[in-house]
Amino acid sequence: MSASPSADIAAGAQRTGAIAVRELRKSYGPAGTHSLALDGLDLAVTPGEFVCLVGASGCGKSTLLNVIAGLDHASSGTVEVGGKAGLMFQESALFPWLSVQANIELALRLIGVPRAKRAERARELIALVRLTGSEHRRPHQLSGGMRQRAALARALAQDTDILLMDEPFGALDAITRDLLHDELERLWSTTTLTVLFVTHNVREAVRLGDRVLVLSSRPGRVVREYAVPLGRPRRMDSAEVVTIAGEVTETLRQEVRRHAGGH
Repeated sequence: MSASPSADIAAGAQRTGAIAVRELRKSYGPAGTHSLALDGLDLAVTPGEFVCLVGASGCGKSTLLNVIAGLDHASSGTVEVGGKAGLMFQESALFPWLSVQANIELALRLIGVPRAKRAERARELIALVRLTGSEHRRPHQLSGGMRQRAALARALAQDTDILLMDEPFGALDAITRDLLHDELERLWSTTTLTVLFVTHNVREAVRLGDRVLVLSSRPGRVVREYAVPLGRPRRMDSAEVVTIAGEVTETLRQEVRRHAGGH
């Protein structure tokens, strides 16, 4: 483990894994009165894998994504990221005064894409997320699902190898969420993206993930891993998804009871 007071964030395509987290610890506040969010967390994601994280509220899921993305520093431990990571939130966070295309072109400008190539690349990304025809709309003119599609295109505009998704569909209705599940799976299956997806919805995790990792109650660490050996596409209400989701949910219940009992 690194002796540095902050996590060693190392990026590069030469890494054998997409994400490797070892003995990660994150605390907030001064020594003696600090709050521990993550404690000894280990996590490995291989290139091209789709991994979902579930856990009780406050278990450190969002903190983990922020550390992996380089938006926050850990107290100790190592984080190795084999490629460029983009972070997508529950809220689209699009600039409201810019059109869909302008939001995406701004992301392209920030990574140094020449002006002459931005419009064409933005249109390609808009087509990829099936928003052709909405290029010139502003966020308030879009539905919630369309805003999340635009946010996804903007994340991909950053030449993202790894997509970190923090409950991106949590505020959407069930039908829109189901449609976006299909779209995300289509994009993932036709690209080289690696996805680390945080959700409170256990069925969503089983619907999307190659693996589902259960985090302990705060402080967070991985306490159980479930492989999802089901073919794709999947449906959230299929018997197979419901069965695995029931097992994951029972583990979560046990973890919450353990935490509430002070054990």
